[in-house]
Amino acid sequence: MSRCNRFMASTIQGTTTVNPPLRIPSHPGLMAAPAGMDKEQIFGMAEKEMEYRVELFNKLTHTCFNKCVEKKYKEGELNMGENSCIDRCVSKYWQVTNLVGQLLGAGKPGM
Repeated sequence: MSRCNRFMASTIQGTTTVNPPLRIPSHPGLMAAPAGMDKEQIFGMAEKEMEYRVELFNKLTHTCFNKCVEKKYKEGELNMGENSCIDRCVSKYWQVTNLVGQLLGAGKPGM
């Protein structure tokens, strides 16, 4: 398994730990289904939510991997410095994403 794949696998499996535990934020416009929506609309919203989460995860993985993992691989595993960098990067990324989501959600009227 390549280092990139190990990084992504460790992130997916949660071996890259962050305190507090990670919670993938919801897209601000897709928080809850309003009353009176049919199943097709609800499934459409769920699909958009899933696309948003996958895109968010992919951006997080790409950003933190490029920032923290050396381009010239010396070892098959991530070293302690790379792990620390990834922990900090992931934590900051989630904090900023949550903050932006809260600010965008605050500007939207209730659905």
